[in-house]
Parts: sequence; structure tokens; C-alpha cells
Amino acid sequence: MADEAVAASGGKKQVSGLEAFLTGKVGAAQAKVKLNELVIFTRQLATMISAGIPLLECLEILAEQMENPGFKAVLEEVVYDVRGGTDLSTAMQKHPRVFEDIYVNMIRAGEVSGQIDEILIRLAEYQEATAKLRAQIVSAMTYPVISIALILCIVLFLLLVIIPKFKEIFENMGVTLPWITQFLLNVADWMTTYWYIWAPGSIGFVVLTRVYSKTSMGRRQFHWLALNIPIFGPLFKKVAISRFARTFATLISSGVPILGALEIVASTSGNVHIEELVSEASESVRQGETLASPLAAKPKLFPPMVTRMIAIGEKSGALEALLLKISEFYDQQVETSVEQLTSLIEPIMICFMGVLVGGMVLAIFLPIFEMQKALQQ
Repeated sequence: MADEAVAASGGKKQVSGLEAFLTGKVGAAQAKVKLNELVIFTRQLATMISAGIPLLECLEILAEQMENPGFKAVLEEVVYDVRGGTDLSTAMQKHPRVFEDIYVNMIRAGEVSGQIDEILIRLAEYQEATAKLRAQIVSAMTYPVISIALILCIVLFLLLVIIPKFKEIFENMGVTLPWITQFLLNVADWMTTYWYIWAPGSIGFVVLTRVYSKTSMGRRQFHWLALNIPIFGPLFKKVAISRFARTFATLISSGVPILGALEIVASTSGNVHIEELVSEASESVRQGETLASPLAAKPKLFPPMVTRMIAIGEKSGALEALLLKISEFYDQQVETSVEQLTSLIEPIMICFMGVLVGGMVLAIFLPIFEMQKALQQ
């Protein structure tokens, strides 16, 4: 049976998920490729093709020197397919986890136009801009996430370890406790007594939230929240607009038909509300209407400046250039917003941590201070 499976796959043995787990081998199906690895591969492939090296030889060299075992397995399968007469775009399309729709379609457009080296350079530039944008978002989110996790750990440590020890001290002292101290003692007592309720409940809530976020309704609600949440919502909108403009401009400049480009932009938008709006715009273009009109109907998603520039680009035939201008403008806006958010969030989180943790510590020591004052009198 194994030999038949190998024969069916054209003589190239596939590594199953179970085999990868048992043997430690990584097959193409299990490949995990970082964006910077794909950028380097794309740049190297463009350079070698520009130097006149045949495509198959370029792929063989890159596959041989690839250090990532998953990516190496993918490239070996691409080499195998191309050697057998398959187009590069078709060979890459078999590996959607590594080569997204935009990558495959731009390669296909390059094959048709005979300018695959130029297309690869544009792809690398697009990926580098995407990586920079992603890094800025991660930078904006890292500090608050770490701060919240740290605060949560400190609060749990105080409630589960420190405060219960003080409870015995207070009972032996026989003093009347301030309301805030009594409240903390009650909370700590409940958490230590009923840990089997709140601990699994918290984990279950996180799991159910993740499951719900993958449903159709859950995706809509979470994506709406991402665009409208205070502080971060405007940043996510700017990122979405920049991504839309850059992806669309890159595709049409590479020769991808506008309707096909809009379909790819919609599927790679990362937000269901933007995906639906771009799909409406695609249908509008299919019916002979303008691209800007349906986008202008949702000014909360696409500001008037964006839709007017798109309208001007459609009329003047300079849509690609204006889309790149939009992308550059919003890239700068994202960078500025990240800097402002970082400078704003840091003092807010420090104050919040100080008030919360400081308040708990004060509530613990307040009865001791009052007892010392009474003894001195």
C-alpha cells in the first residue's frame, strides 16, 4: 500500500502528520515558514533569475541551501513538479500554507508577461512592507499584554498566598477590620475555597471564546470590535486600509486583472466587514460601475480621502499610483499611532498597576497600622 501511495504521488514520498510526529521529519504539509524566510527566498530567486540562471536550477539551489526543514520539503516538491513540466505558479499553488493567493497569482501574471524577475522583486517589497506593518502592530500590543499578564499574576499571588496568611494574624489580633480589608479577605477566602470552580471556569471561558470567534457570527462580532475598540480601533483601521491599498496596487501593477485582484484583496483582508465591502465593490466593477462608489458608502471603514483618491485614480488611469500613495500615507499614520500609543499606554498601565496592587497592600497593612496607633495611645 505504501508503494502504491508513493507511485500515486508521482514517485515522491509524502510525509504524513503521524510520520512527522513519530520520526521528527517535517513534510511539506507540516511546513511552517516565517515571513522573513519567504522574503529572503523571493529576493534570492529574483536575483538569480535576473542573472540569467534557469528557473529550475534556481529552485534546486534554493531548495538545497534551505535550512528550514519544512520550507525545504515544500521547495523540493516545487522542484519536482517544475521538472515534470508544471508551471511554477501551479506548483506553488499546491502549498497554500506557504504561498498565499496573492503570491501565486502574481507569479502567474509574471509567467504570462515574461517578467517574473520584476514580479518577484515587487513581491519581496510587498512582503517587506507587510512584515514592517505587522511588527509595528506587535510592538503596540506587546507592552499592554505583558503588563496585564503581570498584574494578573501579582493579584493572584496576593489573593491566594499572601492574604490568607494575614487572615490568621488578624483573627489572633481580634481587631475590627476596615471594610476594604474584610472585602479582600472574603475574596481570598472564596478563591482558595472554590478554586475548582473559578480556575476551570476561567480556562473554559477562554476556550469557548476562541471557539466562538471562529464561528461566522463570532468572527463578525470580534472583527467589528477590533475596528471599534477604544484606542486600538483607529490603529487597526489604518492597518486595514494600508493593507488593502498596497495589496491591490501590487496585484494590478503585476498584471492581475482588476476583478481577480479584488477577489484576492477581499480574501486576504483579515476582517470580515472589509471583505464584504470589497466583495460589493468587486460586484460593482463587474456590472460596469465604479470601484469608489460602494466604498464611499461606508465612510467609517474607508474615509472620504481614500475613496476620492480611488475615484480620481479610476478617472485618470493612475489607480495604481494613487493606491500606493494611500498605502504610504497610512503606513506613516500607523507608525505615528504606534509611537503615540506606546507613550500613552505606558504611564496608564503603571498608574493602574500602582493603584490596584498598592491598594491591596494598603488594605493588608491598614489594620496593623491602626493597632500600632492604638497601642501607642
